[in-house]
Amino acid sequence: MSDIGDWFRSIPAITRYWFAATVAVPLIGKLGIISPAYFFLWPEAFLYRFQIWRPFTATFYFPVGPGTGFLYLVNLYFLYQYSTRLEAELLMIPLIMSVLYVWAQLNRDLIVSFWFGTRFKACYLPWVILGFNYIIGGSEKVINELIGNLVGHLYFFLMFRYPMDLGGRNFLSTPQFFGTAGCPVGEEGCQGSVCPLLA
Repeated sequence: MSDIGDWFRSIPAITRYWFAATVAVPLIGKLGIISPAYFFLWPEAFLYRFQIWRPFTATFYFPVGPGTGFLYLVNLYFLYQYSTRLEAELLMIPLIMSVLYVWAQLNRDLIVSFWFGTRFKACYLPWVILGFNYIIGGSEKVINELIGNLVGHLYFFLMFRYPMDLGGRNFLSTPQFFGTAGCPVGEEGCQGSVCPLLA
């Protein structure tokens, strides 16, 4: 049983919950815990009876029966196999590159080392990595890095450059809830309602 738990925890987060819901919702309907009629997307019930769960349950429900069981298992396999790859490739690389871009801009004058002892300012690191991956893998391999750099640039501009340097509005302020989430009431270091560690 530990092996199944380890396997399940090794699945990337979005795919893990999508997979779990795609197993749980049809199982709940098949066992009769909740009638499958409540899982279908029925527009009248959604729009006029305020049954707002229907678009979500319809996404995960599959009518499992003697004639559809194999098709259901094949779809589960495809969901696991390809969503895991997609999440790992399309989410991981741009996320890493966007965080790297923001770090490089915040530490722009720091000298960093790259392969073969090459040294340059940190602000160039995301673009050096992009160019290096282009040389190694070609143009189709750098799309994820480019997306990450562009997202990082947009975040850096809206979070730091526009409000601080250009005097504009801060569009990306942290919600108040996150500012107080890490500080218990009366905790030393928390001033007012905002935790200085998370502010």
